[in-house]
Amino acid sequence: MSSPPAVFGDLDDRTRPLAVLVHGFPDTPFTWRHLGPVLAEHGYRVAAPWLPGYDAPAGRPISVGTYARHILDTAERYGADERAVLIGHDWGAQAGYGAVVAQPHAFGRFVALAVPPIAALSGLFGYRQLKRSFYVWFIQQVGLAEPALLAPGFWESLWADWSPGYDATADVEELRRHVGPDNIADVIAPYRASFQPDFADPDAATEAEAAAHPPPVPTLYLHGRTDGAIGVDAIAELSGHFPAPGSSAEIVDDAGHFLHLERPDPIAERILDWLAVR
Repeated sequence: MSSPPAVFGDLDDRTRPLAVLVHGFPDTPFTWRHLGPVLAEHGYRVAAPWLPGYDAPAGRPISVGTYARHILDTAERYGADERAVLIGHDWGAQAGYGAVVAQPHAFGRFVALAVPPIAALSGLFGYRQLKRSFYVWFIQQVGLAEPALLAPGFWESLWADWSPGYDATADVEELRRHVGPDNIADVIAPYRASFQPDFADPDAATEAEAAAHPPPVPTLYLHGRTDGAIGVDAIAELSGHFPAPGSSAEIVDDAGHFLHLERPDPIAERILDWLAVR
């Protein structure tokens, strides 16, 4: 059974707009400990759900479509309306594209962090990006990847590569409390489903396909200039990939992949400024 989301503000007060904050890999809702309270202070009620498989074994296939459907279920459960905003990081961003494409009226606005639309990844198969993406290919090795990822030092090294200079001790400790031998295969399942159809979630095929399309709602996209997971050299000109009026895309200086943790105050300020413009 899935754990309840992390909550900031009064989730039952439906006079306030809903914000759904979705973590990525390898992470937990703990990642929103800075942004969640700030949004609550500015009038939002915030739900930060666990992605399926992170808090307990899922017992079913998991793909990006599974994540997108989970986001949409969360929005429905907590009464999202036209004021609602979806904020996703990493897989949370990728699943967010699927959610807003599959159901454009579920959220009024979308903030995506660290993973642009697929069509914007013009350098995905260049040598430098392939080096960064070694873990994706290794994850395809069933039975070999699971113990390697759980071995001491793996998560710590990955976070250090992705967000140079950031101290991820607390984040990795929280991750290890929830991800272990019983559910590591579920946590990495979307990577396998992306390349091996046998791993895909057949019940979320529509949402998975939707995740490959640009968002039809106003979107703010932020990407760290020193991101070690997806380098800025692998990304094409961003503006054309966010077609909805009011959208904006920026490269953030002095920030890596976990930019909302590395520079929590400037990122929160940028998001709030953008949300304030109607």
